[in-house]
Amino acid sequence: MNKINSPRFVPLVVAVGIVLGILIGSFYANHYSGNRLNIINTSSNKINDLLHIVDAQYVDKVNISDLVEKAMPQILKELDPHSTYTTAKDVEESMQDLKGSFSGIGVQFTIYRDSVLIVRAIPGGPSEEVGIQAGDRIVAIDGKPYVGKVVTDTATMSRLKGPAESTVRLGVVRPGTKGMLNFSIVRGDVPVKSIDAVYMLDETTGYIRVNTFAETTYSEFLAALAKLNRERFRSLVLDLRGNLGGYMVPAVQMANEFLPKDRLILYTEGHRSPRKEYMSDGRGTYQSLPLVVLIDEGTASASEIFAGAIQDNDRGTIVGRRSFGKGLVQEPIEFSDGSLLRLTIARYYTPAGRCLQKPYVPGEEEAYENDLFERAEHGEFFSRDSIKTNGPSYKTVGGRTVYGGGGIIPDIFVPRDTLGMTSYFRDAYLTGNLIRFAYAYVDDHRARLARFDSLDELLGYLDRQDIVEKFAVFAERNGLKRRNRMLRTSHDLFTSYLYGYIVDQLLDTEASAEYVNRSDNAVKRALDVIQEGATFPSVEPVAKKPKTTAWFRRDGLRRAREAFLLFPDLQRPTWTRYPRQRSAES
Repeated sequence: MNKINSPRFVPLVVAVGIVLGILIGSFYANHYSGNRLNIINTSSNKINDLLHIVDAQYVDKVNISDLVEKAMPQILKELDPHSTYTTAKDVEESMQDLKGSFSGIGVQFTIYRDSVLIVRAIPGGPSEEVGIQAGDRIVAIDGKPYVGKVVTDTATMSRLKGPAESTVRLGVVRPGTKGMLNFSIVRGDVPVKSIDAVYMLDETTGYIRVNTFAETTYSEFLAALAKLNRERFRSLVLDLRGNLGGYMVPAVQMANEFLPKDRLILYTEGHRSPRKEYMSDGRGTYQSLPLVVLIDEGTASASEIFAGAIQDNDRGTIVGRRSFGKGLVQEPIEFSDGSLLRLTIARYYTPAGRCLQKPYVPGEEEAYENDLFERAEHGEFFSRDSIKTNGPSYKTVGGRTVYGGGGIIPDIFVPRDTLGMTSYFRDAYLTGNLIRFAYAYVDDHRARLARFDSLDELLGYLDRQDIVEKFAVFAERNGLKRRNRMLRTSHDLFTSYLYGYIVDQLLDTEASAEYVNRSDNAVKRALDVIQEGATFPSVEPVAKKPKTTAWFRRDGLRRAREAFLLFPDLQRPTWTRYPRQRSAES
């Protein structure tokens, strides 16, 4: 017989039931009366408790999922400037540069005259395969007209974007062709090149520009070196200006190509991350190749890792301006819904022991973002003497002094070129008239311009067309008052920008880089260093104080800030790409 069913145990069961009822009732009474503070204060998960309380008691209905999505970035801001949260729907776009490809139709476009103008079909992409050409205008998408005020960058990307293997139907108007052309494009992988310029600067000096550090960068780099090898290069200028970083591993692999065996490339260390060292293995092919690395304030993260490894090992000469100063290691952590957390777990250190990260105060994001403006205002982009070197000093392998405190200070400083700056040019740039003129000029003269397949032929033709005068007429028709004196002062500057945009549209990014580099002071200084045989630093250099431009002496700090805002990286014209966003793991 089961003893629990015995009558003598019934009172005990009833008593236990009453006690449990009292406890449960007290819990719910306290919960719904708002008396929950004592539980929260003893909880190890107050945020979770808060969300439960809001969900249960808030006066209005709340979408807790949306609340979490909005709260995540705010929490991370209290840690450091580079711990980030990416929603599930944005993860793919944020990773496309780093993956070396993305899923899409593969075009670069701009919105021009109320329609989508194709600037370029990306080589190797689906659009190129079906015959989409530069100059085509998209006027219909999936059988519906797409022209007029509804046409925007965001709307266009939304309509053209879609899952791999899906199809989009485009109606296209092509200059010189009657009627509308119809294309069915199957969305697929579109290559994203992290190295966009490889050519010979002169008979013996190769040039490579790396715009990001992606999964494919090292293999692209080896291919670039092989190309230069076929052209018998004997020295190299590696351009990392404007390179915001990316994956750490390709930067380490690239540095390994230039360093002898058992040289420290970098090390990482954090509160929960023990020190980890990355050493060269001695198998690099170019250990004795004369090397110059170009950097500027847009050089960050993995780019700084490479530059720091070269500088601290006295392996090459760094030319340009102080780099950004991003030395925090992020580890990607994926949530079950596909969203992504990039959490800072360690810091990068150069071989000499310098921390690459510039100072920051957690939560003061605006001050951190304004750092480059502050550098401009106290003259750092125009005078080496204005660079703050109040961080600790370190010694390179050869005994040279280098400084911590954030970023890489170049061995040879090259100031920003402000020659020809006027308010007229500034207004022409900021109003978008420069780039719009380039679109219009190429579009109106495409048949004639298509005859030129070399840079020199195209430049020779443009020199005969009085492009700057044509621009002034165009800009005045579009609301920018003509100012003849300033037009003359800024003539060379106008020419550089307009030619750069036009060359990029008609030829390619490499051709525009070659054109810009012909008058680039940093590239010229790099060639001087190579010709002087001074790419391997061995003694403490005596820094020559650069001449401060008359423009800077005359107009001071206010104009310095304006110049910084005005001069983006001309070598990388700001074409609207589909889809194109930058991201960085390091």
